[in-house]
This record gives sequence, structure tokens and C-alpha cells, in this order.
Amino acid sequence: MLRLLRRHVLALALAACLPSFALGQANDPPVVFVHGNGDTAALWIAQIWRFESNGYARDRLHAIDLRYPSARSVDAKPQEGRTSAAEAMQQLADFVADVKQKTGAAKVALVGNSRGANTIRNYVKNGGGSDHVSHVVLGGGVNRGVIISDTVLVGSEFNGASDFMRQLNDGPDEVVAGVKFMTLRSEKDDKYAQPDGRFIGMAGKPTGISFDAPALKGAENVALAGLDHREVSYAPVAFVHTYRFITGRLPDRVEILPEAAAVLNGNVTGLTGGSFDNVGVAGAKVTIHAVDPRSGKRLGEAMFTKTTGAGGAWGPFTTPTDTYLEFVVEVPSQPITHIYRSPFPRGSNILHLRPARFGKGEEAAGSVVYISRPRGYFGHGRDVFLIDGAVPEGVNKGVPGASTGRIILPEGAARGVPVRFNLESFAVQSWPRAENRIVIAEFHY
Repeated sequence: MLRLLRRHVLALALAACLPSFALGQANDPPVVFVHGNGDTAALWIAQIWRFESNGYARDRLHAIDLRYPSARSVDAKPQEGRTSAAEAMQQLADFVADVKQKTGAAKVALVGNSRGANTIRNYVKNGGGSDHVSHVVLGGGVNRGVIISDTVLVGSEFNGASDFMRQLNDGPDEVVAGVKFMTLRSEKDDKYAQPDGRFIGMAGKPTGISFDAPALKGAENVALAGLDHREVSYAPVAFVHTYRFITGRLPDRVEILPEAAAVLNGNVTGLTGGSFDNVGVAGAKVTIHAVDPRSGKRLGEAMFTKTTGAGGAWGPFTTPTDTYLEFVVEVPSQPITHIYRSPFPRGSNILHLRPARFGKGEEAAGSVVYISRPRGYFGHGRDVFLIDGAVPEGVNKGVPGASTGRIILPEGAARGVPVRFNLESFAVQSWPRAENRIVIAEFHY
């Protein structure tokens, strides 16, 4: 709890004490955000809001959705629903070319998390990206892999002994001349920069990876105490370092400035080969309700409903910025997913919606309620995270390593279930598992 309070005090002090600088200057480069393994562009929403709140125009902030965002088990072996390092690199190269064409900029800044660091480094070093990129910011980069081994994860781009990783790190510097590099890493709390293989399913096996493995020779390397593998990209302090590195000045503010109303859009996406993809699903139905944050009950009729077309787009939808929302996502052959969110202070066109999957032991549940924190993990002793007043199951102790937790409720009438993550709290409804329904409380920050 003391660590939590210190983090809040630090954030408030930082927001209050930053000096004032000119906002959004014309020579600031467009920014392209690159998500991590299995993720989506939506993880960058809060950081994009912070850039916008400091004068960056929305049309100069772009986040890529890698079509199949998970890496292959063996990079050289085709695998349904997954991409090789070369395929991910080519998608990024095409995306950067499109951003340059739309903005007229000579170069862009690239900001990546986790596997996104592999994709960015590969593009800049091997894909001609050094001619098109001014700055690179890598948060939680798996820049040495997650293990260095000749016997496990053989052929994976996440193995530091692979040809792919060795050539990225070859040379007196591990960066590319003419491009400015910065890394953001955790001091000791990155689940993929650990001496022990616990988080890659090999507890007790030495990884050959140290806490400072995300750092690169030749880069500006910044260590952020207490932050986890995702927070080093998505936390407010990560924004401060990222903005400062790209623009050469401190941001005017860290807080997110609300718009008069939030216009939201994105795609409903699905599964390919058992892996979540970023491919739009046609024929998915999205219904949005305003809800009472104290009970999770709906306030009147649905605010919005739409069945997606060929591209999977579910919006646009305009909401007041003080309204708590329930998104009901119905994808053929998938559980009906109820996603509850606190108010959106600003709009976004990358609010992607994925149907959830039931987990083990949930077959006879009355209701299944999950909490989800896409932009970080839940840390015992560091964070407050509760469902129905209790710490949910599925969240490991020690180094923060889980972004979801759940409770299983017995059969009974639907009721309000309070959920909390630190300062963000509201209630959801306990929809019945017997009706093929699953509940997710998703936190913004």
C-alpha cells in the first residue's frame, strides 16, 4: 500500500511541477506506436490521449495493428494465425510508408513495447527503416530474448541465441547510426527480464537474461523503478520520457484533457488458429449501454447497436465523457462478452473489441467475472485490485506477471459486483454462464 501511495504522490507531483512549454510544435515528427506479442493498437490509447493533451494532432499519432500479432513458435516455420519476424517487419514498413504519405513527413518516430521492439529494430536495421525513422523508443524490449539457450525455444525470435537476435545485437553498438534510440526498462519487475525462467514456463531454469537486458549499447537507457513489463511503455512516467525524447522538451501536462464528447470506433476481432488476431470480424453485433457505476445496471435503452460489415468496424459511437459503459460483443461461435468501462475522457478510433474465452473450471459456474488491465499487470503489495471485495484468483505474487484475474460466482440472480484497480472503480453485472455469457471489467490505466 505504501508503494501505491508513493506512486500516486509522484504522479501528482510530476503533473503539478512540470514547467510550461509550447505545445505541439510543427516540426515534431509523426509517431507510430507498435504493440507487443498478441496485442492490439488499442493498448496505446491512453498514451495517445496524453500526446493529444499536449497539442499533438490526432492525425499525427498512428498505432499499427499487426494482422496476426503473435510470433511463430519457430520463426522459420509457417504457423496459422502467427507471423514471422520478417512478416511483422514488412507490415511495419508498409504502415510507415502510408503514414509518411498521409502526413508529408520525411521521418517518423517509432515507439514499441515488448515484441514491438523486435519488429522496430528489425525494420530499422534490416528493412531500410533508418532512412525513414528519426527516433526509436523501446519499452520492455526483449532485446536479448527471454532466454539464451541452445536447447529450448530453438528457432524462436525470443531466444537470445537465435540468428535473428544475434544479428540485431551484432556490432560495437546495438543501435543504428543516424537514428536516436532510447530504452525504457524496469529495474527488477519485468517478467521477461529475469534470471529465472518462471515466466516462460521454466521455473528454476537459468535464462542467461539479467534485469538490464532491455538496455542497448549506444542508446539512452532509462530504468523505471517499480514498473512492470507493460507499464514501462504505458504508464504516465513512460509518457513523460517518450515525449521528452521525441520532441526535445518536457510535456506541458501528464493528465488527460477531456473532450466535450468522445467519438469511439474500432474493430471487432477474432481468432485464427487458436490465437487472437487483429482481423476484423463481419457479422458481429455490438450493443452499448450506459450503466450505473454503483450497481452496473443499465440506464434505459441501449445507446447504440450495430452489426459489423466486412472490415469489422463497430462504430462510430459518441458518448458523454462522464458515462460508464457496457459493451456487449456477440461474435458467432464465441461467448457473449460483456465489457464494462469507466468513462472515456477522449475519443479513439482504435478501441478494438475481442470476444473472451472461458477458462478451465468455469463450466458449472453461475457467473464468471474477470478484471483486465491491458496496459500493465496486477502487483500484490503494489496495487489494490479487487472483485466483489476480494483479491481475484489467477494473479501471481512476486514480480507482476498477470493482466487478468477472475472470480467464479455460484448460481443466483444477477447482481452488481464491485471491481477496483487502485483509483479506478465501478460495478458490473453478474451475467449467467449458462447463457454463454462472460463478464470483463476493463481498466483504462
